[in-house]
Parts: sequence; structure tokens; C-alpha cells
Amino acid sequence: MKVTIFTELNDSMQSEVGKKAYKNGMNNCLKEFISNEHTVRMIVHTKEDNGSALTEEILKDTDVLVWWGHALHNTVADSVVEMAASYVNRGMGLVALHSSHKSRLFMRLLGTSADLSWREANERERLWVVEPSHPIAKGIDRYIEIPADEMYGEPFSIPTPDELVFIGWFQGGEVMRSGCVFKRSRGKIFFFQPGHETNSVYSIPEIQKVILNAIEYVAPTAPIAEPFRSKNVPALEKID
Repeated sequence: MKVTIFTELNDSMQSEVGKKAYKNGMNNCLKEFISNEHTVRMIVHTKEDNGSALTEEILKDTDVLVWWGHALHNTVADSVVEMAASYVNRGMGLVALHSSHKSRLFMRLLGTSADLSWREANERERLWVVEPSHPIAKGIDRYIEIPADEMYGEPFSIPTPDELVFIGWFQGGEVMRSGCVFKRSRGKIFFFQPGHETNSVYSIPEIQKVILNAIEYVAPTAPIAEPFRSKNVPALEKID
């Protein structure tokens, strides 16, 4: 499968704490385990650009877009957001990781603010499987233990998910709808909460397994459709 990873390089990732969490960088960690299964193209967005390296030519050659963002959401150009949203609606899969809940693409597709409660305290998270038969949970036991992560908690301003796969519980007491599937026109979206850039969450084999399962699940089952436009059509039958 052809997977495009759109991610960013922010100051937190380049801090001593970020480098300690991922010796070779978080982005390289994502690319490495995903490329073990699929053909991967990676686009790293920085504060010096507007995300326009994600072109229509690339999206035409993408089955699943994996999006990770945190600090640079508002620097992505409107044209990039609208183009990517169009491809999701036409059948391209989207896996939105961690703070991508506040990416302009995710909010554009869901139509809500995606606001939530949060806290950076390096606390333990227990990610519970609430739909064991779901393909995204394949190969996962009752829960995944995450030693330390950023807390994201309810209330989470999203539409009711079409499918809820995981609920996260945090050491401080909060809970979170942490693995949600949304269907938009011909496309499928999976939001997956774990993955703060200063915690080595993406090094956990079970977390990698979930992301790989999600890529398979949201992938298109038919060629990406051409854009649909409203049109006046003649009647198929005689109208009395």
C-alpha cells in the first residue's frame, strides 16, 4: 500500500527530552515501522513552510494519509487542507495521530472544534480495547499499558464516532475516547490519541500494531473517486 506520512518538526521534538524519547527522532520511528509493511513517503512540515509540499500529485498516489501534528497546525495553508479533505471524502484513508485532533484537516472533516482536556505530567495510561472484534484491535489483548504520555481527557468535542475501538484511562483519573473511526462520504478516518513527542509511545510494539491495523482498515477498497458535484439530472421514469 502507498502511505504518505505528513508530520512536523517542532521545538519540543528537538529538545533534550524529545531526543531522549526518540534517539533517531519520532518521525523516523514512525517511518521505520510503517515502511516495514508499506511503501512510505514522508513530508516533514516546519514553521518555515506552509505544508504545500503535500501536493495533489502526491495525494493521487496515496492510499492512506497518516497525519501527525502538534505545534504547527495553523501554518498549514487553506489550499492544502481543502485538497486533503477532498481526497478523504473521495475514498483516501486518514489516520490522525495524537494532537492531530486539532489539525485543521481533522476539524474540517469532523465539523467540530475537537477541543479536550489535557495535562503534561508524564502519567501512565491504560488503553482499553472496547471492541475486541474490530479489525483495528486485531492482535491486541484487553489493554495496552503506556508507561508515560500526555493526558488527553473528556469532554472531547467530536461527533459521536461511527465506531469506538479504544478508551484511554490515565493515572490522574481522566478517561478519553482514544481510538475512534469516522466515516466521511467514501473515506474512513481513524483518530488515535497516544503519541506525545517527548514520550516514546511509538516505540511500543502494540501501539505500532494498532497503527498498522488502522492503515489497513481505512485503506480504500476501490479506486479514489472523481470529485462529485451537484447536478441536475433527467428522470429515469416517466413522470405523470
